[in-house]
Amino acid sequence: MTRPTGRRVTANLVLSLDGRYNGPGGPGDFAAFAPYVSSEVSRRQMSRIWPEATTALLGRLNAEGFMAYWPQVAEDDAADPHDRGYAKWLVDTEKVVFSTTLSDAPWERTRVVNAPAAEVVSSLKAEGGGDILANNSSSIIKPLLEADLVDRLYLLVVPEIAGGGQRLFEDGLPATKWGLAEQEVGASGEIALVYDRAR
Repeated sequence: MTRPTGRRVTANLVLSLDGRYNGPGGPGDFAAFAPYVSSEVSRRQMSRIWPEATTALLGRLNAEGFMAYWPQVAEDDAADPHDRGYAKWLVDTEKVVFSTTLSDAPWERTRVVNAPAAEVVSSLKAEGGGDILANNSSSIIKPLLEADLVDRLYLLVVPEIAGGGQRLFEDGLPATKWGLAEQEVGASGEIALVYDRAR
């Protein structure tokens, strides 16, 4: 029997006021979010998510987008320091990519899994150290919330009602209590929030 190592599971996502992580146009509709994701508050929030994390959990689509973009930022001396710090971490850290279509990992320090997120995370908690970060991938965060495996939520809430699209917090989640650990308000009304699960 494996025993948990005490690794914390964290999750990072951007939400609209009506709790959506994309707009009514589908998974690629980020029009409501785009004006805020490069703000100073958003960048500082990004700098909070990774320093204690040693494993990044990504869905295939996010992994493909991230690994096409962030490695060049890691090498760019002129990049914003928050962006560059995150980019270097992402390139260098262990990545677990959830996919039903990939068989081999096209990126270094990456393994591909085709298994339920809660099962994989339970195994990860029994090995190694450092936070396990479900990074901007709702397909991973949702089942982890359903299994009550998330210990910390990093949310950037933008001051827009998307009016449609997918929600993070669906009916049927277990009732849980959270404590506010940190908050920061941006000039355009975006709010960076950090919540810890009260256990």
